[in-house]
Amino acid sequence: MSNPDPMQTLQSDVSSLQSNVNSLQSKVRLNDARNALAEMDTNMSGLAQHVRDIRTRGYVFEKDLEEKANDFANRWSSLRVSAQQQIDMQANQLEPELRPIESQLAQINAWSNNPDIAQPLVQQAKASTSELESKVSAVESSISGLYSAFKNEAQQFTDHLKQIDWLQSQLSEASFQLLRSEGAIMAVNALWRKQGKPSGDDPQGVLFLTDQRILFEQKQEVATKKILFIATEKKKVQQLLVNAPIAQVQNAQASKQGLMGHEDHIDITYGSGAPLHATHFHINGQDSNLWQGLVMRAKAHDFDAQRITPVAQEQADKVKTAPSKCPYCGGAVTQPILRGMDSIKCEFCGSVIRL
Repeated sequence: MSNPDPMQTLQSDVSSLQSNVNSLQSKVRLNDARNALAEMDTNMSGLAQHVRDIRTRGYVFEKDLEEKANDFANRWSSLRVSAQQQIDMQANQLEPELRPIESQLAQINAWSNNPDIAQPLVQQAKASTSELESKVSAVESSISGLYSAFKNEAQQFTDHLKQIDWLQSQLSEASFQLLRSEGAIMAVNALWRKQGKPSGDDPQGVLFLTDQRILFEQKQEVATKKILFIATEKKKVQQLLVNAPIAQVQNAQASKQGLMGHEDHIDITYGSGAPLHATHFHINGQDSNLWQGLVMRAKAHDFDAQRITPVAQEQADKVKTAPSKCPYCGGAVTQPILRGMDSIKCEFCGSVIRL
């Protein structure tokens, strides 16, 4: 095995060192930290518009969203000043430390034809470069630490707004319509385990929660033809399979299942007169404990107080004054009357009862 050519080794080392020094020229100016501030500027300045957008699209809950968005913007304004001051001060201290390394590199290039002299200089410059890179990294961590807690809090708020965006996009594509004055609270990708345990034909789709109903819409491609267990033809199926009034919910129970408990599941049980006795959903992308809380809060009418505008009294009165008997046949009205309904159908005589 032949020994490596000293000149080739030197050229490779010098090239690598030059690349590191070029990178350091940007790093010592703390450009990454400056870019991070600029990104936060964009995110914080866009929060108020983001909230306005979801309001325009019909989200009526959490009347403090606007206040929270403004609060994040105001708090960031103050934090940004401190972070910018630290960046400027630290950059002024770091940039001069690059000059000796640049001088070493110039000296190395001057001796580029003499590996015996240049190679020790390369190793010294590498050590200096590594030391300065570590110092820059420590400074960047210190600066980001000035607002890391705030950034995490703001990210949670932004993620929540994105969840509402997704809810609204799913509603715009849904095969059903919300009732008048019904407000959508949350939606999540879900699989409905109709038997309570895994089955090959369990429908996949979207689980919706409103202030009046729990809805599950199947939304998936299903095989219509298979050859040797491989689907050769498919069709899209989109249909509402669960439509249960929140008033008929008895309980919601979250659970963690699967390997290491990484799967989120929720069991919802219903009272007498409900279209179903119980439903088990395997939800994907959100915490089942969050969903348990949302369902039980909807049942307790907690979201009514969080509306940006109260429910029209006319709609509330219709529910209160709804008939308990069919005016045509005298049969008992057993189905729940929900806000926004204009009529119901008598289950005995089939007559349409106006509300």
